[in-house]
Amino acid sequence: MSVFVSADDLRQRIQTGKKYTILASLWEPQEGKALSKYFSEHIPTSQFCDPAAQLAGMPGSRVGRNPLPKPEVAEHAIHSWGIEDGRPVFIYDQGIGLYAARAWWILRWMGVEDVHIVDGGFAAWDRNGFDSLAGPGSPVVKRSKAVQPGNLPTASMQEVRDFEGMLIDARGADRFDGRREILDLRAGHIPGAINLPVYDLFDKESQTLLPEDQIRDRFAQVGLTQNTDPAQVIAYSGSGNHSALLLAVMEHVGLPVVTHYVGGWSQWSANKTNPVATDL
Repeated sequence: MSVFVSADDLRQRIQTGKKYTILASLWEPQEGKALSKYFSEHIPTSQFCDPAAQLAGMPGSRVGRNPLPKPEVAEHAIHSWGIEDGRPVFIYDQGIGLYAARAWWILRWMGVEDVHIVDGGFAAWDRNGFDSLAGPGSPVVKRSKAVQPGNLPTASMQEVRDFEGMLIDARGADRFDGRREILDLRAGHIPGAINLPVYDLFDKESQTLLPEDQIRDRFAQVGLTQNTDPAQVIAYSGSGNHSALLLAVMEHVGLPVVTHYVGGWSQWSANKTNPVATDL
């Protein structure tokens, strides 16, 4: 299967009775609101995933807004969701896939291979008129799949400082240019970075992926093709979410898996010794 699957593909999977795990990766700024939203309506058999608690570490200016989680925290979550070999994982969120992609990347980083994102998320599921459930979700048997961090490449802030290859910034143009910044301490981007807003790769109305040839053409415009050396590319965003979505799209359309600077702009901009570029 491809990285992104349609809501209909997932529904058919559920109806076959084959093994699978579904995660609802939901985030809301108000504490407890995401869990309440899950309780009110979710895809049948899905398990609740809390991106802030299970997919990220403690935020701070030295590490960024959503640093990598402690491996033991991610491992505990993977076991509690019942993930095991031979059981594909399907992840959705409420919107375009930002928090589903965070879960996709963390699971892949921890060594879970068969992971997929529901294209269009719960909105696509609901738009198709498929059944949903309320309540705490189905009980799950905990598993003990062997996992460990480091299965996808990451870059530290120092490695980004020393890097001479292609830096891709997945944030929107306003934030990249330095015209707007409400989340991080300074506005702008890492000098030398190229802007490729990940939302440009999605249909604005349906919030589903554009055709694959259009996506590959968009990457080619910034010089990234199937022949690009992945060791010469680092992707980042504000705190690793938009860039995780970008990396998921890249793998979906057959582009190489490149290095992820998870600390992103939130970590970079908080360090006063780091240079900042703007396009004002």
